[in-house]
Amino acid sequence: MFDKSTWIRLPRNVVVGHGVVDQVVDVVDDVHLQGRPLFVTSPTPKEVAADPIAADFEAAGVDPAVVTVETATFDAVERVIETAEAEEVSYLVGIGGGKAIDIAKMASHHLEMGFLSVPTAASHDGIVSNRGSVPDGDTRHSVAAEPPLAVVADTEILADAPWELTTAGCADIISNYTAVMDWRLAKRLKDVEHSEYAAALSEMTAEILVDNADLIRPGLEESAWIVTKALMSSGVAMSIAGSSRPASGAEHLFSHQLDRLAPNAALHGHQVGVGSIMTAYLHGGERGFWRDIRSALESIDAPTTAAELGIDEETLLEALTTCHEIRDRYTILGDGMNERAAREVARKTGVID
Repeated sequence: MFDKSTWIRLPRNVVVGHGVVDQVVDVVDDVHLQGRPLFVTSPTPKEVAADPIAADFEAAGVDPAVVTVETATFDAVERVIETAEAEEVSYLVGIGGGKAIDIAKMASHHLEMGFLSVPTAASHDGIVSNRGSVPDGDTRHSVAAEPPLAVVADTEILADAPWELTTAGCADIISNYTAVMDWRLAKRLKDVEHSEYAAALSEMTAEILVDNADLIRPGLEESAWIVTKALMSSGVAMSIAGSSRPASGAEHLFSHQLDRLAPNAALHGHQVGVGSIMTAYLHGGERGFWRDIRSALESIDAPTTAAELGIDEETLLEALTTCHEIRDRYTILGDGMNERAAREVARKTGVID
């Protein structure tokens, strides 16, 4: 008898476009959230978006509580939880880049409160996903959480964000190619749970970025529109899968290991982009499509070499040979590469000289 079932949680509303930051109050009403909100933001996003949104709430007779976070840590999550309880708020609004949104997402999950995502940079797919990522010492934890009830992404604000944040978001999406390849490989060799629907959606999202890489340019709202829609699709794919598998394979393990070996050397999206070049080569060899990934990254000004990441050759090779140990997730790296093999793939793909 067929008894398979699943429970997919997705945002109820996704609002993307020019000037939509003015619609946050309306979006809150539409998803039937009431009471006092807690804004979780960081210094620059507070000035750019949180303060204007707060003024809109005050005009509607609501006085939001605000927490400004400097870094993404579990201590910051605890501070948000404590503030939410002390201020007797009813829901949370994450306003900013990755750290503010991930912290708000994780705190709302703990508090069992509704959560809205208002990104000010198109830097990663966490703006809509059901995962939160927070550094802890020399490692980074990816934690399950509830996806936002709604997302409000203003392309005017996103287009004005630092260009490197947008290119990091693009690279993060492009790396979905190799994440999906790893997932399918794990399904064939280890019989891991797999969703072809989520995999296809994630793969299509990467194709959108690769096919439109020449349209992604600094300061253009149309570019912000393309990137943001792709990030939304990637986050939805993870929610459908119930895991980060559609968007996280060996290239993410490589990035996480770089975070341990060379903290803050480069942005997460840029690291996974370079990792994706090498893991695509491992999947397809000389005749594989790793060159297409590298060309797309070059087109959007994203790093394609260790030097452009600010990583020395030996650190990169150490990350590539040890990252399979980070978590029990089967990828093309299997039980690991030796240094000679790692050096060969890095040289063949031009990541090192």
